[in-house]
Amino acid sequence: MRLYQRALMREMTATAGIALGVVSAILLVILSVRILGTAALGEIDVAAVLPFITFAYLRFLPILLALALFISVLLTLSRYWQDSEMVIWSGAGLAPTAWVGPVLRFAGPIALLIALLSLAINPWLARQRTTYEDYLSVHHEEAANLTAGVFAETQRGGRVYFVERIEERGPHVRNVFIQSEQHGRTGIVVASQGAVETMASGDRFLVLHDGRRYEGSPGLADYRVVDFARYGFRLDPAQVKVRATPPRERGSLGLLRDPTPANLAEWVWRIGTPISALMLALFAIPISFYNPRAGRSFNIVLAVLLFTVYVNVVGLSQSWVQKGSLGAGASLLLVHGLAFAALLAAYWWRYGRPLTRGRR
Repeated sequence: MRLYQRALMREMTATAGIALGVVSAILLVILSVRILGTAALGEIDVAAVLPFITFAYLRFLPILLALALFISVLLTLSRYWQDSEMVIWSGAGLAPTAWVGPVLRFAGPIALLIALLSLAINPWLARQRTTYEDYLSVHHEEAANLTAGVFAETQRGGRVYFVERIEERGPHVRNVFIQSEQHGRTGIVVASQGAVETMASGDRFLVLHDGRRYEGSPGLADYRVVDFARYGFRLDPAQVKVRATPPRERGSLGLLRDPTPANLAEWVWRIGTPISALMLALFAIPISFYNPRAGRSFNIVLAVLLFTVYVNVVGLSQSWVQKGSLGAGASLLLVHGLAFAALLAAYWWRYGRPLTRGRR
């Protein structure tokens, strides 16, 4: 590897690491605020905050890697232009297209990593997140019925709970009232304290301590009063929710084996992410051209506009395929084919046009 290639690779690697760290920190702050707000409202358990942040971050990681790759190539070559290093290398006989090879060698492994994340790892993570959500739903469904200060009815409607207070540590309850119907007789149980316990069989019971049970038939005087030291109610098992597997959780080969519009739209997004990352890295070469008259801000604005438009058009192509307005192959060819044509036009505008003018 030549001297200029080693220097370029080293600087792009360092810049990419810094860029990835910065954008990751911004995303993690946004995700933390959003998920912690959801946990504060009681919609998810506090223990699930960190796993949910991890799942969400890994979902956006391909986009973050593409952005870090684009920023690293753009900033590195922009510095070369501003410090006149590019002029020196051009004077040494390097053509503008000589930078394409090192950029491709740098961007290629990152694009492969993005493809691996998008095509294989993220669908698996989506399935793991759904499994984890189902576990939390099953684990906390009955505990959610024991809401302090609220009357809650079981799934089968045969039992009504009222809990005055719930301890923060463990599923312990205070001042419990339970009404149940069995064989035409009404039973009322009151206790000062209790706890939710899971037996070896997996069944969950609400075990009450130091309470009293009243049992009888409405309108009759044959009531019985029983004091107890320990009394258990079996909690209804959580209902298993049967749902279809969404395209986001299906493997990439499974999407192609079942080519519905929704599946093909998801596949277009997955395959389009690494392609767009590679194209954006090549776009950064002509965009990095520094014109002192235009100023540095022009390149930054152009780069932000290009990245935003490209990523959003890839997302639009996904919706086109999902609606059936466009086929998967036609969508990839239209979006990335036009991007490649724009890339060639950008190279000609920055490098080919001045050379043409010089020959005249």
